[in-house]
Amino acid sequence: MNHMSSVPADNRISVVIIAQDDGIRITAAIKSCQPFADDIVVIDGGSKDNTIQVAESLGCRVFSNPWPGYAKQRMFGVDKAEFDWIFLIDTDEVVDAELLGDLLKVKETLHDPAKAYSVFRIGDFLGKWMNKGEYLVRLYNRRIYGITNSLVHEMPDVASSQIINLEGVLWHYGFRSISDHMTRFNKYTDLEAETAFNKGRSFRITRLLWRPPARFVQKYFVQGLYRKGLAGFAVAVFWVMYEFLVCFKHYELTKRRKKIEVVDGGQTEQKGETSYVVQ
Repeated sequence: MNHMSSVPADNRISVVIIAQDDGIRITAAIKSCQPFADDIVVIDGGSKDNTIQVAESLGCRVFSNPWPGYAKQRMFGVDKAEFDWIFLIDTDEVVDAELLGDLLKVKETLHDPAKAYSVFRIGDFLGKWMNKGEYLVRLYNRRIYGITNSLVHEMPDVASSQIINLEGVLWHYGFRSISDHMTRFNKYTDLEAETAFNKGRSFRITRLLWRPPARFVQKYFVQGLYRKGLAGFAVAVFWVMYEFLVCFKHYELTKRRKKIEVVDGGQTEQKGETSYVVQ
């Protein structure tokens, strides 16, 4: 770990990584953080590969915690961190040289715990980097901010006025295979639909009809994925599928609740009334 004598004690950073069965990728993630990290915590959700052994061999503190969901697993990791300044990174992400330089520079001036810092993340697909990335808050002080308790997209809950963008890139090596991509799509769309349902949002057929094609236009034309050839086209199509699945799974949950309410109310369901057929 990094032990820079010029850095005040309160500026020390704990890196928190949640992991499961990613022994191949976690090495690069850990090594990219070692120059600025004073503590690296890995929370393993039950890996069957060598993830734990790899993390321990690189000097990380490793804790096992049966998978409770994304937000709760991150919260568990933050609680285990030694220092209040937290940097979040996933096993398939890597800090580039420019971002590392900015992190080292910012580390010397972490005087205001109310400030949080976002990094620019760019993902890959079929061997190509998708230029359109996103800023995500990854460095923050746990004494001021907590992780949002959501099923998916769990991040520190920080007002935009308190966020400072760091220079450089967080490379996201998220693509493994089409099959893996579809498996994760299915999992994430489940979580998105459950989140919308749990928040009491109503299903609207108009959203199902316009949101998928609108997403294609946004990704392929507005964000320029047409420049990425077949890989870019595939990503845009996958986004159409993602939006459709979220909306349709939300519909499924809504119908299921109505069916339960009918049964609980003692009414008799008429044949075919609550079913649908995709032809």
